[in-house]
Amino acid sequence: MDAKLFWVGLNQVRGIGAVRFRALLDFFGSLETAWNAPLDALLAAGLPQRVAENLLEARASDLLDRTLRIIEEKSIQVITWEDDAYPRRLREIDQPPPVLYLRGGLEEKDDFAVAIVGTRRVTSYGKQVAEEIAAFLAQNGITVVSGLARGVDAVAHDMALRAGGRTIAVLGNGVDRVYPPEHVNLAKRILEQGAVMSDYAPGTPPDAANFPPRNRIISGLSMASVVVEAGEESGALITAAFAAEQGREVLAVPGNITAPQSKGTNRLIRDGAQPLLKPEDILEALQIDHVPQKQAARTLLPMDATEARLLGLLANEALHVDEICAQSGLPVDQVSATLTMMELKGMVRNQGGMSYSAVKERRAEYGS
Repeated sequence: MDAKLFWVGLNQVRGIGAVRFRALLDFFGSLETAWNAPLDALLAAGLPQRVAENLLEARASDLLDRTLRIIEEKSIQVITWEDDAYPRRLREIDQPPPVLYLRGGLEEKDDFAVAIVGTRRVTSYGKQVAEEIAAFLAQNGITVVSGLARGVDAVAHDMALRAGGRTIAVLGNGVDRVYPPEHVNLAKRILEQGAVMSDYAPGTPPDAANFPPRNRIISGLSMASVVVEAGEESGALITAAFAAEQGREVLAVPGNITAPQSKGTNRLIRDGAQPLLKPEDILEALQIDHVPQKQAARTLLPMDATEARLLGLLANEALHVDEICAQSGLPVDQVSATLTMMELKGMVRNQGGMSYSAVKERRAEYGS
C-alpha cells in the first residue's frame, strides 16, 4: 500500500483530476515528491493557487489516515494507472481515472463487457427487456456493467447474477458504502460474482454531482452501452453520450412514443443509436461471437510479441497476407499460423481472399 499512499492522497484533493495527476507526475517524477512539495513548487508545476492550497490543507489534515483505515478495514483494492490490473478498455478512454477503488475482483474475461443502463422508474416492459438482455449476455460469457441504481440498473445486476454471469457495479460514492441502502444484499451478491468499483475515495458519501461523472467509467469499461428505458433528462443518456465520445457502440430499446420512459431511448435512435430489437443485436453490432471460447483462448494463450506486431499493422486497415509478410518481415508460415491463433482469440477477422483486419469497437454514430 505504501507505493500507492500518495495516489490515494492526491485523489482526494479538490481540483486534481486526470490531467493534473499527469502534470504532477511529469513535473516531479513521483507523486510522493508532489505530495510533499512546497507551495511555490506546486505553483511552478502548473497548479492554480486554490488547488495548490487544497493540497496543502489535505496534507495537513487526517483525511488520508482516515481513508487508509477504511481501505484496510474493508480490504479495498487500490488500482492505479501503473498497475497491470487496471482495466484495459477503461485505460483507452480520454483522461481515465488515475485511481480506482475495488471490492470483489476483476477477471480477464471482464474485458468482454456490456453496460445496461436506464431509468430508475422502470416499467414492466423495461424490466422484462432488461432481464432478457442481461440473461443473454451472462449466458454468452459477457460481463454486465451498471450503476447499482434503482430500476434498470438493479434489474440488470440481479438477472446477470441469477443467470450465472459476472457483473460490475460502478458507484457514485465510496465502495465502503452502498447507495441506495436497500441494495446492500444485491451488492454482497455482486462481490461474489464480480466487483463493486468507484473512482471516489472510501468514505465519500453519495452526492448528486458524483453520478454523471461516474457514468464515463460505466461506458469506458464496456464494449457497448445499452439504454433500456430513459426519460428525456435521464442519467442513462449521459452514459450513452460518454459511450459515443469513447468510440463505443450505443444501442437503445425502442418504446411507446407516448411513454415518458421511452422518450430518451427513442430520441437516441432518432439521433443515430442502433435500435435493439432482440438481445442478439448486441453481438451483431459488435461483430463478435463465440465469446467464451475467445475468453478461454486469451487466458490460456496471452498475446505474444508477434501477435502485437501484426495487430499494429492491422490497426487501421485490412491487409492481404502477402502485404502483412512484407511489412512485418516475417515468413509466410509464421504469419499464417499467428493469424489463425489471433482469429481464434477474436483479435482479427478473415475478410476473405487472404485479407485480415483487426477486430475493434466501431465508433458509434450517435453523438458524432
